[in-house]
Amino acid sequence: MSLRTRIRDRLTDGDDRLPIGLTLLCAAIAATLVFPLAWLVIEAVAVERERAVDLLFSAGTADVLVNSLLLMAGVTAASILIGVPLAYLTARTDLPFRRFWSVAAALPLVVPSYVGAFSFVSAFGPQGEFHEVLAPLGVERVPEVSGLSGSILVITLYTYPYVYLTTRAALLSFDTTLLEAARTLNHGRIAAFRRVTLPTIRPAIAAGSLLAALYAVSDFGTPSIMRLPVFTRQIYVEYNAFGRDYAALLSLQLLVVVVLVLALEWAVRSDRETSGDDAGRTDDRVSLGRWRWPATLLPAGVSAFALLVPLWILGLWLVNSEAGRRPSLAFEPIQVLNSVSVSAAAAVVAALAAIPIAYFAANHDSPLAVVFERATYVGFAVPGIVLALALVYFGSGYAPWIYQTLPLLIFAYVVRFLPQAVGSTRTSILQVDRRLVEAGRTLGESPTGAFRRVTFPLTRSGIVAGAALVFLTTMKELPVTLVLRPSGFDTIVTQIWRAQSTALYQYAVVPTLILLLISGLSMVVILTQEGGEEGL
Repeated sequence: MSLRTRIRDRLTDGDDRLPIGLTLLCAAIAATLVFPLAWLVIEAVAVERERAVDLLFSAGTADVLVNSLLLMAGVTAASILIGVPLAYLTARTDLPFRRFWSVAAALPLVVPSYVGAFSFVSAFGPQGEFHEVLAPLGVERVPEVSGLSGSILVITLYTYPYVYLTTRAALLSFDTTLLEAARTLNHGRIAAFRRVTLPTIRPAIAAGSLLAALYAVSDFGTPSIMRLPVFTRQIYVEYNAFGRDYAALLSLQLLVVVVLVLALEWAVRSDRETSGDDAGRTDDRVSLGRWRWPATLLPAGVSAFALLVPLWILGLWLVNSEAGRRPSLAFEPIQVLNSVSVSAAAAVVAALAAIPIAYFAANHDSPLAVVFERATYVGFAVPGIVLALALVYFGSGYAPWIYQTLPLLIFAYVVRFLPQAVGSTRTSILQVDRRLVEAGRTLGESPTGAFRRVTFPLTRSGIVAGAALVFLTTMKELPVTLVLRPSGFDTIVTQIWRAQSTALYQYAVVPTLILLLISGLSMVVILTQEGGEEGL
């Protein structure tokens, strides 16, 4: 029996037969997504052992490691402390203007952290805008936002919505009859929350915390602006200084940290179901009593601090800008066109690549389906600077004809953000009534024909939503764009970064406002998809 025959029999053994063509297509896509990291490992292994040991165990490397771990731990803890109370207030209590605060608390997610970083530095730095406002009142010094504490503050303000949104979703679907049962057993409100609510929403908190932790450890812009030596910043510095061996070793260390974070989240997460049916829910809300109005200070303070400071700074720069000071830094409409074109291309490619993976995972309960789906998350879990560096090594060393070209840049975006398209598409496919597909098959349609005539029309909205999400995140992606863009190919984010690098912030105003406008409109669209009485 030939090898091909044995493989075919293996794939078609059992009731849940795996289509060979779709399986091979998904395997090819998964392998393509994972292979860039192989070149990074090859580069690191090629470093001489003595030099590798000296670099990995140097004082500078230890400082980078400690700072990265402290930044990640600080952002994760602060995001939980902010996101969970906000989710509880907006989902389970009689908070005044609850629906408004539900939206306001999520809006900081539309602001790129690097925009928040240079806004806070400009507001609270030495001789910053906030200092000039308070100086006439006799205040000679304001708290400076920089270093580790400044990075934790800024990144937390723009990542806590991850914890907030996942926790709020769990609370909205929470079976409230369990709380009533706990109260009948003489458990107080705090004890009932600790014994019933918290264990049930813990997986949602863990999921949001994982996103916050991965964002913190992979963020490049904020630590660079805050002058904090962490993995992402040091890798970029070494890359520009032609320290390829050290950059590769640091990248592998960072990958180890990411793997440990994923393992920790897996250990913390439980298999407890986080949702309940409508029969297990009531409309009773927790009464805040005399704390009802003071409780609004939390969502008001957090959202105002995260949103108004950048808008205030951008407004000042727009009013006080000096036209013509540096014509070479002036904003050009072509930058918007470039951003939109590559983001749209990445969104289309990601949507097309996500369809077979999502369809396979949704319709086949097999280890291969799990492997293929998890492979798409590798690029999302890997920091953008590491992925970009791996593609630089591959492109410059083995495929120079694609190095610093738009196809390589678009490929990097797809590897980075494909999970967003896969998740949305898979959810839509799972919602399709399989009896409709079976009816199409009984009418003589092939599997491909049944997908084209039945499944695809019913999942089109999910596919489009996933593509839109990839488009938005691509628009804001900084390190991949900086490292892999073709020479002379300027986008919105490169214009923003160039303006802040030269401290001529007025040239970042227009592109930042355009970016915030696109992100804000998209966030409103996303939030309205919750629908229903509890929707945002």
